[in-house]
Amino acid sequence: MKSVVKASVPVAEIIPVILSGGAGTRLWPVSREGHPKPFMKLPDGQTLLGKTVQRALAAATPCLASGAAPAAACKRLLLVTNRDYYFIAKDEVARVLPASAQVVTDYLLEPVGRNTTAAIAAAAHWISQHVSPEAVMLVLPADHLIEPADEFLADVQAAATLASQGKLVTFGIQPTAPETGYGYIECGAAYAGGKARQVQRFVEKPDAQTAQAYLAGKNFLWNSGMFCMQAKTLLAELAQHRPALAAGMAHCWNEACAAPGNAATNKSGGFVELPTDSFAQLESISIDYAVMEPSSNLVVLPTQFSWNDIGSWNAVASLVPPDAAGNRVHGDSVLVDCQDCYVHAEDRLVAAIGMRGVMVIDTPDALLVADASRMQEVKDVVTQLKLRGHESYRLHRTVTRPWGTYTVLEEASRYKIKRIEVKPGGTLSLQMHHHRSEHWIVVSGTAKVVTGESEFLVMTNQSNYIPAGQRHRLENPGVVDLVMIEVQSGEYLGEDDIVRFSDIYGRQ
Repeated sequence: MKSVVKASVPVAEIIPVILSGGAGTRLWPVSREGHPKPFMKLPDGQTLLGKTVQRALAAATPCLASGAAPAAACKRLLLVTNRDYYFIAKDEVARVLPASAQVVTDYLLEPVGRNTTAAIAAAAHWISQHVSPEAVMLVLPADHLIEPADEFLADVQAAATLASQGKLVTFGIQPTAPETGYGYIECGAAYAGGKARQVQRFVEKPDAQTAQAYLAGKNFLWNSGMFCMQAKTLLAELAQHRPALAAGMAHCWNEACAAPGNAATNKSGGFVELPTDSFAQLESISIDYAVMEPSSNLVVLPTQFSWNDIGSWNAVASLVPPDAAGNRVHGDSVLVDCQDCYVHAEDRLVAAIGMRGVMVIDTPDALLVADASRMQEVKDVVTQLKLRGHESYRLHRTVTRPWGTYTVLEEASRYKIKRIEVKPGGTLSLQMHHHRSEHWIVVSGTAKVVTGESEFLVMTNQSNYIPAGQRHRLENPGVVDLVMIEVQSGEYLGEDDIVRFSDIYGRQ
């Protein structure tokens, strides 16, 4: 890659690093591998990723974008996610960023999940190269809710000051209940006479009795999983405590920099796709275990803001105001003689009678009914679905693609019916299917169709037939969404029966 001229870094320069990769199995059936929890809509209609981006934008400070003119100061965000989520993440970021925002969003794309250490180390390499080794990186998981914003921003500035002095800073949350689902940090003496504290030890998720003692003792904080440090500090600590992982990550980063397709990162708003072979060989370990726990350079900053790690349906339910009987409802529901229940209804009416402490999560293709006290066990359902090879652990009935979405309306032996929606300017790949033919009926909008050597428009209420074995491509040349019904017919209708010849989104 081209070398980047870096400006001197002020103490307050902060580059938020948003981690958005986990599958969120405890939030099934809304969160799935193909559409994980950072992208699920909360009761207020916003996504966790969208809220995190807005919070990160407020915390970011203007910096000089790589390759930009000296006067082009802007805020910069770095989002680390799986390569499969790149397009949906990009769409969500574009949706929540104001048009007037002076912000550049860059992406680091992981080929596989290797826990938080590899993700954060890759981000540190990126920031060192494209901004400065002295830049402060603010690490924010994409599945937290935090308020009020003013208190969060004040704590970020305090953490950035400590980070600029060479400290690793973690944010500790004041416990409000004997929570057994969170890790804890035991605080030591005050650091340099200020608000930050030395860290005595990290404690894994405790049992109920121990958690109650921590709450009463006033010396323990919840481990938020948010961190603040200079990029060079993180890399130095990683080299000290996990030298093999540090060396492997450096090698992986050098390979990424040498890849021609990643040259776009020298421009505003590009991406780096980390190489599969070298990244997959990295140790899979959390940043807590790899760096924070063994470091003698760590301090914890006690915070006062409200923090919610949306890790289960209990946490989601807490966002909905209860009625007089303690019931919480999101969607169209009728509850008769029910108490302390939560109902999540997406597309249809859900009725319940005589239930106590039950959660009902209804989606178009899967229904979850469970005791509210056992919602941590939802991940066991996902494990069973994986063992059975059931697609519902991975995909929704509606699947997001870079060009839009498709919804499976009906499927049986030798036929499948889909609703396809293509965004303005969206283009499916030039492709061919060995085992199925397709019949397209345009319901709304205009389709530009390529079949063989022919190219033509298909208007609303018109149709077109694509026989098996024929090259074809679909495009929306209009300014409104293109909506079609696709009827597939053939001996095999799997999504893997596709041969791509070219694709504007770089998919293979």
